[in-house]
Amino acid sequence: MAEASRELIEEYRDRCLWFLRKDYRPSGPEEILRLLRYIERYGDRDGYRRAAEIRQWLSRGSSAPSAAS
Repeated sequence: MAEASRELIEEYRDRCLWFLRKDYRPSGPEEILRLLRYIERYGDRDGYRRAAEIRQWLSRGSSAPSAAS
């Protein structure tokens, strides 16, 4: 799913993320989630659907108990 989020972010960079530097790449899950929310808010219907799907998948992974516990 990380690859899908990178592809979606690049696809919507000019349309929804124009205010970011061209060389900016999110470095962690929180930054990815923030960019997906921007795509949901400012993108088209397909972008909204895809971003929501990826965001739900990422959120499920972050709420699971850690292996160290």
